[in-house]
Amino acid sequence: MKPHPTPHDHAIAIRYQQASAEVKALQRQCYALATLRLENAVRQAGGGEGLAILSDIDETILDNSAVMALAMHHENMFHDLDTWKLWEREGNPHLIPGAAEFFALADQLGVTIFYVSDRFEENKLATIATLSRLGLPQVHAEQVLLFGPPKAERRAGVERNYHVILQLGDTLHDFHGAFAGVALEDQHRLATDHADRFGQDWIVFPNAAHGTWMEAELRPWQPGQHTAHGR
Repeated sequence: MKPHPTPHDHAIAIRYQQASAEVKALQRQCYALATLRLENAVRQAGGGEGLAILSDIDETILDNSAVMALAMHHENMFHDLDTWKLWEREGNPHLIPGAAEFFALADQLGVTIFYVSDRFEENKLATIATLSRLGLPQVHAEQVLLFGPPKAERRAGVERNYHVILQLGDTLHDFHGAFAGVALEDQHRLATDHADRFGQDWIVFPNAAHGTWMEAELRPWQPGQHTAHGR
């Protein structure tokens, strides 16, 4: 039986996500790389018309560590949908470092931006208001695609009308439907299969506080045991 994350596990993960300088550096690094890829794609296309970016919202654009810190201290709240719905309506997340500059540049270059998130559709107006309050561009109802059809279907809908040059997210199913709902070992296999996409048109942001890997069993070193070469 797989262990469930303990409060201590969550405390370490959320403390890293919220308080470490390293995670902020990684987020800036992701946006710096995304900026290079964006500028190159627009240059090759001769302009931004017909090009699109797909971006997840939470832990890719918005920092939600405050509500995770709240939930950590209340039993079962971490998985309570009402907590997250309330946060979507009334929370005050802030932008991840680098987000404002990157999306402003994409807008300036004429690239269409789609915000693709599993935030609740019933809170769409609140999500639009949050993104708008934080100064993000192109926050129109038809470009904010929230929970309903799987992300793969929402991506396919965009791809019918645009050439998607870049995808941003913090979990692998943000990039390809094959990652959704599969076992952890399959995620590793698929990540290897798609290795050429990472850092190119797929930019993955760090998120230590959420993922199927949180229930994985650890594999400690056993002194005296020799590991075969090549593993």
